[in-house]
Amino acid sequence: MLDELEASLMAEDPRLARTMGTPSERRPVTRSRRRAGLAGLGFVAGLALLLVGMQTVWVISVIGFILMLCSAILALNAWGGTGGSRNVPRAKPPSSGRQTPSDPFMTKMEDRWRRRQDEGRF
Repeated sequence: MLDELEASLMAEDPRLARTMGTPSERRPVTRSRRRAGLAGLGFVAGLALLLVGMQTVWVISVIGFILMLCSAILALNAWGGTGGSRNVPRAKPPSSGRQTPSDPFMTKMEDRWRRRQDEGRF
């Protein structure tokens, strides 16, 4: 039944069918994913070295910490998709006009602040 649906989709809208593809076509294991996985393993190994070094020689702990730090940096770079095909939305620049906070707590705090300024006490 699924094959029939796929065939009818391909006949009706081949462009959409190519865009959707199969799950393996949509999500290939990329270099950044592998790099993030290796960084995770490196972090665990660094943690193990850190703990072993605390029981034996302190130099091993330092090496473990450096390995953990490098692995974390590598994982963050791989996860951020610096060289990948992800489209990460950028934050909008702040507008020149005053923005009202959407958080009721912040609105309440700003109202209190304005009342204190109006009354002359800080």
